Amino acid sequence: MSRVGKMPIVIPPGVRVEVEGSLVRVTGPKGVLQRKVHPDMRVLVEDGKVVVLRPSDSKQHKALHGLTRSLIANMTEGVTKGFEKTLLLEGVGYRASMSKGKLVLNVGFSHPVEIEPPEDIHVEVPNPTTVVVRGCDKEKVGQLAARIRAVKPPEPYKGAGIRYAGEKVRRKVGKSGK
Repeated sequence: MSRVGKMPIVIPPGVRVEVEGSLVRVTGPKGVLQRKVHPDMRVLVEDGKVVVLRPSDSKQHKALHGLTRSLIANMTEGVTKGFEKTLLLEGVGYRASMSKGKLVLNVGFSHPVEIEPPEDIHVEVPNPTTVVVRGCDKEKVGQLAARIRAVKPPEPYKGAGIRYAGEKVRRKVGKSGK
């Protein structure tokens, strides 16, 4: 058995999980998430728990077993607690702001970079050098944070750029003068 796949997912109070064929819908206080799982995987809801079963012990089914269980667990966590990614802007004159629902980044280019977040993802700018991305879908939160970071990744000499909170940037030593 897959170590991850065999663990049942406990459904928290206030969360409803519905399974219709290969479509799993999770409803909670923060929103509604739905996802099609692989047709070979069986998802059962019983006694306040979600259980994922696989048809055989083939390599693909073992991999799908753990994946399906993790995806459903992330959905239940997302509709109860939500997910959050914090990005930090580091560099002279680097700043972020919100304007008309768009994130505006000034990161050393000749023009400001505008990023429009999806409707179910919330972006906050608590101060000019911090951007917080929040939402109930872990995949969308991570994807938007990665898109923001890709605008200006941290460079190795001075460390200027956009980084995740807690990310360690490997610094290089510059030229040595004689």
